Amino acid sequence: MSEQKNGTVTRNYRKVREGYVVSDKMQKTIVVELEDRKKHPLYGKVVRTTKKVKAHDEQNTAGVGDRVLLMETRPLSATKRWRLVEILEKAK
Repeated sequence: MSEQKNGTVTRNYRKVREGYVVSDKMQKTIVVELEDRKKHPLYGKVVRTTKKVKAHDEQNTAGVGDRVLLMETRPLSATKRWRLVEILEKAK
């Protein structure tokens, strides 16, 4: 991190992702499915790929089916590198 003239420390850029909660059975942890769409270079078809990541949920507010916003953070455990920023939409 770099220090500016007035003494404040700037943080590096952090990745922000949006996904759906698929599991909330752990304490203070949710499993979120992130979807990525890429166009095939030769055939042009849009290919969907999904990845499941574990995220830190301090208040245990997110439930299965919620659409959430995640932010990258320092490693919190062996597999947890994301934290819950906000719940964009609750499940019906």
